[in-house]
Amino acid sequence: MKPFTLNPALVKGEVILQARNVSKVYGSTHALKGVNFEIRRGEVTTLFGENGAGKSTLMKILSGVVTPTDGEILLQGEPKVFHSATEARDCGISIIHQELNLAPNMNVRDNIFMGREIRHAGGVDFAEEARITRHLMASLEEDIDPLTPVENLRLGQQQIVEIARALSVNARILIMDEPTSALSAAEVAVLFQVIRDLTSQGVAIVYISHHLEEALEITDRAVVLRDGVMTAWARRDEIDLEWIVRNMVGDHFDLGAPPQGYDFGPPALTVNALTVQSKTGIRLVDALSLSVQAGEIVCIYGLMGAGRTELLECLAGRLTPQSGQVLLQDTDLAGLSVSQRIRIGLALVPEDRQRDGLVQTMSVGENLSLASIGAFVRGLVLSRRREKQLIDDTIRNVTVKTAGGEAAIGSLSGGNQQKVVIGKMLATRPKVILLDEPSRGIDIGAKAEVFRLLAENARKGLAVVYTTSEVGECLSIAHRIVVMSKGRIAAIFDASVSKERIMAASGESLVA
Repeated sequence: MKPFTLNPALVKGEVILQARNVSKVYGSTHALKGVNFEIRRGEVTTLFGENGAGKSTLMKILSGVVTPTDGEILLQGEPKVFHSATEARDCGISIIHQELNLAPNMNVRDNIFMGREIRHAGGVDFAEEARITRHLMASLEEDIDPLTPVENLRLGQQQIVEIARALSVNARILIMDEPTSALSAAEVAVLFQVIRDLTSQGVAIVYISHHLEEALEITDRAVVLRDGVMTAWARRDEIDLEWIVRNMVGDHFDLGAPPQGYDFGPPALTVNALTVQSKTGIRLVDALSLSVQAGEIVCIYGLMGAGRTELLECLAGRLTPQSGQVLLQDTDLAGLSVSQRIRIGLALVPEDRQRDGLVQTMSVGENLSLASIGAFVRGLVLSRRREKQLIDDTIRNVTVKTAGGEAAIGSLSGGNQQKVVIGKMLATRPKVILLDEPSRGIDIGAKAEVFRLLAENARKGLAVVYTTSEVGECLSIAHRIVVMSKGRIAAIFDASVSKERIMAASGESLVA
């Protein structure tokens, strides 16, 4: 295919890529319904919408991953049909997918150049690939060795590798689907500077994010999709946060409030002087003590590296502490495995739902019943009737939007996949549920549904502990906000605290 060449006559703001009356049908599901969408040279166009609104489907069409059922794609005014992502990439279009698409057993260099290796007379030019990889990492202000296995990187660093891979193809049209979902505030600031540099060079950016305030900072134009239909579009100076939320989910919306009108029960989870160290001896959690009562919702807030994830993974049995004690009610959890902790009432919803929360080859129902499978087995016989009853009840209780338990887990939106992970753990009837960034990569409407679900279960006596890196989510349903910094508790607040005090306690400054 002839390589894509940007027309030098084009100026900032002129349309480069256009979707005209594009529709996409999957069986009985109409993912897109006659959408018209434009991408402009040197500008950031932000696409807003709830999970399942059709955002990712539209981006996959524009990047050649899927073909539209109807409508056409125009590249610099000429009709274009992409039969693969490779063809789109050859035309200068690159995409950073919402879910990480890396090979964890390969190193950073090989992930970036997989399928398009640099070659010379002797074979693959690994030295040149490593040089380019180091340059990309430096531009993103990450000190990551090109030969580091991806599986050894934390989630935010893996996201950086995904971004670096997209940047490495020198795309003129770059689609970013939730690029900051696992990034720290400092990493987001670096990415935004990269975006500004790219647009100054004429690169057109499509930006999708559920972090609404963050997206407003970088966008030039905004488009809203709702149920596969474009419902609103405007320039940056014509919109605000209220405009986005109103067009996404309607006028009456909030993330909830701490459930009231009942008394907390006795301590459900007690942590005494817990210490977790890295392989190099760094204290990730440093002599931390905390108690959570039955029916109480506690939010743990902190910047990247504060120790939030390590704390929850240690409590759930995924990490071994160097010292300290963890009690579930009166039971000491020392020496108990993850599955044993689940059986006695301690459940974890992990941060990375794709890697740790779901089995992609299983159906929605099989994922939902997986953690409770022992309850349906008698001898060597599995009671399909009881399993189906649990699946149907859980789909209804956690409001999963699906064609049924037999549907493929990959057919669900990110928000509904997250509800499956939460529903799977709630089905084990826990006394304490731990949720690590439960709203990562889901839209504002799905966030509200997840928080509402947690509040309802807290009223029934469930102790809820969730982490977040979004300060606004601290002030939703939490009765108490615990701020962590460098592995320790820096402050504890009630629900009346301000955003400024939470951020100050974490060591973060509030940017106007």
